[in-house]
Amino acid sequence: MQTIQEPARQIPVVHQTDVLVVGSGPAGLAAALAAARAGVEVSLVDRFGCMGGNITAVGVEGFAWYRHEQTVEAGGIGMEFETRAKDMGAAVPESQSLSYELDSEGFKLVADKLVEEAGVHPMLHRQFVAPIMEGDRITGIITESKAGREAILAKVVIDATGDADVAHRAGAPTYKTAREDMMAASVMFHLAGVDKRAFMEGVKADPQTYKDWGGGEWNIETSGKEDDMFSPFVHKPFQQAIDQGLIPPHLNTIAGTWGAMHDTGELTYMNLIHLGEIDGTDPDSLTKGEIEGRRQSMLAIEALRRFMPGCENARLRNFGMTIGIRDTRKIDAVYNMTEDDARHQGRFEDTIGIYPEFIDGYGILILPTTGRYMQVPYRSMLPKGVKGLLVAGRSHGADKVAHAATRNMACCAVMGQGAGVAAALSLKSNQGLHEMNLAPVHAELDRQGVRIH
Repeated sequence: MQTIQEPARQIPVVHQTDVLVVGSGPAGLAAALAAARAGVEVSLVDRFGCMGGNITAVGVEGFAWYRHEQTVEAGGIGMEFETRAKDMGAAVPESQSLSYELDSEGFKLVADKLVEEAGVHPMLHRQFVAPIMEGDRITGIITESKAGREAILAKVVIDATGDADVAHRAGAPTYKTAREDMMAASVMFHLAGVDKRAFMEGVKADPQTYKDWGGGEWNIETSGKEDDMFSPFVHKPFQQAIDQGLIPPHLNTIAGTWGAMHDTGELTYMNLIHLGEIDGTDPDSLTKGEIEGRRQSMLAIEALRRFMPGCENARLRNFGMTIGIRDTRKIDAVYNMTEDDARHQGRFEDTIGIYPEFIDGYGILILPTTGRYMQVPYRSMLPKGVKGLLVAGRSHGADKVAHAATRNMACCAVMGQGAGVAAALSLKSNQGLHEMNLAPVHAELDRQGVRIH
């Protein structure tokens, strides 16, 4: 590969903070709020102009669509996302669970409000470029923006990029799923102009269940108890479109779920487009996925117009402003969570929160309807080889099936809150992150309303 030599330059230090969170998705937003509420100075960096990550930038509105009567959860900031959104008119009841679907646009305002109330310093429109290192300790980051390169110094950094970008570039051991094995990426979209009465009558006349998730890439392993439960699943219109030549036969991956049908005629959180072999760490791959995802979305909309009751006059309202990525890099953590932990209620002395027995990915769907849950260990957020850094969210240490559980947004929020509290208390007690006494962390998480056992 041809290279050039970049000349050395002086980079201005534009900000210093106690805890710096990189990425403001469910993990990063929860981490920033938790650390600030624990009494330290916190700054939050994001590459977009809003906070919320997958909720706002991608349009994944089903934050807790796994929730049923016997589901046991951690509570805490993840639950607060729902309650605050509901209070601010930015949530509606979700179609397949006892949760609320978060409005992707309205949640931008919810996140703004939460950050302002907590005293977090937001630093948007900044792309992480490189870590600032002193030996094996991270002491800040370099960002790139319209202002050029800037340095931000911090005592503790939390990597909530989703792709372990900070950890990877700081030299922590990471691994990346092979492209051909990565979970599919999705371009989310929302519709307007749908006749709610006709649409819901059509759903009622032909109710779909989880056992109907067959065809294309939708063949799944369940525990059996999910099979006869209602699912807002749509497949038949797309098969009809293939049969009639409207959609090419190789696009049998167009299928999936809708989120909420609004009185206004908006049909939101259309999770129908699934793109294989899209690497979220490769900009060329992302470019291909964005363009192809939008193309397939329009084919899906035309199929809905022709073959789905109530959708005759449907039109595109908006796409998410970036493609949704489920699977890229993960750290090799001090402890990597395992399939056994996810399937068999893993228990840990260093728990920082619990998460229900919900596995969604790699052809597995298990819903938490029996009260079973696992604990999430602090050590899975500790990267090897780098001091002063925690990694929260889907890039923490986990094997394939554990990742299919912990990648979910609500679990990312559990990890984020645990990481934020640990970061704050490490500074207050002058302890390294790898040598933390977790008793005060557990006490603070309890004070913040988190169930850890």
